[in-house]
Amino acid sequence: MQVGKLTNEQLERSVLARIACQRRESLLGPCVGEDCAALKLGGQIVVMTTDPITAASRDMGHLAVHVSCNDLASAGAEPLALLLTILAPPQATLADIEQVMDDVVCAAGQLHVDILGGHTEVTGAVNTTVLSVTAIGRAGASGLIRTGGMRPGDDIVLTKWAGLEGTLIIAGDHAGKLAGRVPEALLNQARGLAKYISVVPEGRIAAKLGATAMHDVTEGGVLGAAWEMASASGCGLWIDQARIPVLASTRALCGALGLDVYRLISSGCMLIACPDGEAMVSALAQAGIQAARIGRARREGYVLRTDAGEMPLAPPGADELMRL
Repeated sequence: MQVGKLTNEQLERSVLARIACQRRESLLGPCVGEDCAALKLGGQIVVMTTDPITAASRDMGHLAVHVSCNDLASAGAEPLALLLTILAPPQATLADIEQVMDDVVCAAGQLHVDILGGHTEVTGAVNTTVLSVTAIGRAGASGLIRTGGMRPGDDIVLTKWAGLEGTLIIAGDHAGKLAGRVPEALLNQARGLAKYISVVPEGRIAAKLGATAMHDVTEGGVLGAAWEMASASGCGLWIDQARIPVLASTRALCGALGLDVYRLISSGCMLIACPDGEAMVSALAQAGIQAARIGRARREGYVLRTDAGEMPLAPPGADELMRL
């Protein structure tokens, strides 16, 4: 099988088709495009998500915590607690595990979430450390916000810059491939992107301003996430590629390695569907968060506008990072 996430077709046929929720407490179960699951317990909505880090070695503890809490933020939930699973290969050292834990504890402290438990194991089943985080949160006053809540006519807003997480990973784990091909100033810009990985702040703002849907941009990049949000919502969309913000460092790294920035893992970016994109962009700017209106939802059809004209927007495949 191809390395990376299953295609949406494979996921639907081989995984999701076998699952049926039975409990009345189950409010949101698994489907393509949704970042989280949810339970209704009494008067509270508990929101949960889980994500592994498999494509990065440096800063994996930092990334794992923020990526999982980003999913909660996309559902309009406040992150509360984490469970960790660390699977380390036999060649790993205690110092390696301690470094991962130091990074996890630091990131959890930044978000004011508690680490409540998990599992740590050395196993020959992996050849590099795999860290998986399950995050638990509580829906806010706006209630549960689904990836599939976008409606025809909504504006689509993107925060920060496409390829954000991928740029950080490439600069850290694949720097040797960039020697002499990317200016040092741009490499330094790429290495400093860790501080932008959290989307919890924009999630809070967007929920208060009436976002109809939100989606953390992970594997498959901005275009993959946009397709997933439209698919989950049962509507179409139109995206103007020229409006998608991209940092100079990201363009340089992707250009040197022949990667498509718009299909590159992008945690730290959030897609927001809302009735008034300009008002959303303005509110985010007042909070110091860059954002741009990159398209709109429509009744049907997935359309991407490029310099070559309009074309169908293809569903997400393997992330560009997997090519490295």
